[in-house]
Amino acid sequence: MVEKYKFISNSISMIVNRLAQSITAFVLTSAIARTLGAEALGQYLLAYSYYFIFVGIASQGLKTLFTRELAREPERTPVYLMSGTWLQLIFSFFSYGALVIVVFLLPYSSKTSTICYIMGLTIIPFALSNITEAVFQAQEKMHLIAIATVPVYILRIIIMIWAMQLKYGIEYLGWILCFSETLILVIEWIFITRFVKIQWQVDGNFIFHTIKIARTFFAIEAIAVVSGRIQILILSLLGNEFLVGLFGGIAQLLQPFLIIANSTTLAMFPRLSKAVAQGREQQRRITENMIEILLMMALPLFLGLLFFGKDLLVFVYDPSFAQANLALSLSAVSLILLPFIRSLSYLLVANGFEIVNLREVVITTTLGSLIGVALVSQYQLLGAAFMALLMTIIGFIQYIYFTYTRLFSLNLWRIICRPLLISLLMVPIFILLQKFSLNFIFTLLIATGVYSLFMIYLGIRAFGGFRFLWMKFLRES
Repeated sequence: MVEKYKFISNSISMIVNRLAQSITAFVLTSAIARTLGAEALGQYLLAYSYYFIFVGIASQGLKTLFTRELAREPERTPVYLMSGTWLQLIFSFFSYGALVIVVFLLPYSSKTSTICYIMGLTIIPFALSNITEAVFQAQEKMHLIAIATVPVYILRIIIMIWAMQLKYGIEYLGWILCFSETLILVIEWIFITRFVKIQWQVDGNFIFHTIKIARTFFAIEAIAVVSGRIQILILSLLGNEFLVGLFGGIAQLLQPFLIIANSTTLAMFPRLSKAVAQGREQQRRITENMIEILLMMALPLFLGLLFFGKDLLVFVYDPSFAQANLALSLSAVSLILLPFIRSLSYLLVANGFEIVNLREVVITTTLGSLIGVALVSQYQLLGAAFMALLMTIIGFIQYIYFTYTRLFSLNLWRIICRPLLISLLMVPIFILLQKFSLNFIFTLLIATGVYSLFMIYLGIRAFGGFRFLWMKFLRES
């Protein structure tokens, strides 16, 4: 029971952290589009994409490796913290230098390039904070991450919107982003000194050994982050910043679910790593539960976007984004497959099959990029959306195949039964709301409220029903 509550606490902490990040990014995207226009939004998202790619290459491999190893050997935390931080700092400098060279060689305007250089500086503090967060995750103290990040995210968005109201350009937003991530790093180090005894020395053998075993993780994350942003990069080269802005607007609408999915799987990852020693049946149970929970959010969201995607685009941004409705519908199909992809990728890493993840991202990115160039050059925005969906399908097929052949099969009916039920219950609600043509805010509130009631009911049934919970409450009272 203690472990269940700890998992719930960690999941909520990670979700709060990621949701705060997602909501503030969502608000910022909307504010840039409304205040500075779609082209400025495209410049910001392009710069953020390069930052995201190179910070992912520099840091995500170590974060995943450290989380797994520290979950198994918590006594080595001081060594991982100090030596890992120095190793991460070196990688960060190399990564920023690579970003500058790549952007300089590509045919962007001087203003777009400058924005990329400024925002790229955020690589250094963000990558270093990933080491402290790996420690928090491995020790299942995810609430400290939320405490360090959420207030800064809120303050950052307020300052950014204020700066735009004062007519400051995109480059100033880049400086604000860099400073805020530095502040988060400082706060996390203050927290970590409370329960980790700092060893102010660098273990050279540890660094060389880590580089050796982390090669696969770095390759996976490097290709994965490129895969996640490849549509924007191709659009920026074969299209223009305006199309990047439209596609980025679509991506932001899907971000809340992606962040919830990532937070849930990250919170479960230490437990999956420990469950390896408990047998495959335990791993199967954890994995199926994780996929089911995510599908209960993904399927209704997918249906909601099909019914009200155009209204949402106009409401969040402006009428010019209505032309992206079909592309949004195509992109939303990937929501059905993402719960499987996120869950199975961490399952394979927990079992030491990270090489499988590497094969997946290589195959998916290579095939997706080759097909995507043809699609984007021919169909522009719609081609980018179809490219994103195609890459999701390719990844899903591979993860299912490798899980079934290397580990175990999944009980698919058990996984999809309740998500299908709640989705079928939501369909008539969506039809009625669309027929009455209410104000979009009322439509959103009603749909969310009804969905929440359905989820609460199913949750109570899963815990034994109203009578069981009432009797349990009386006993505890």
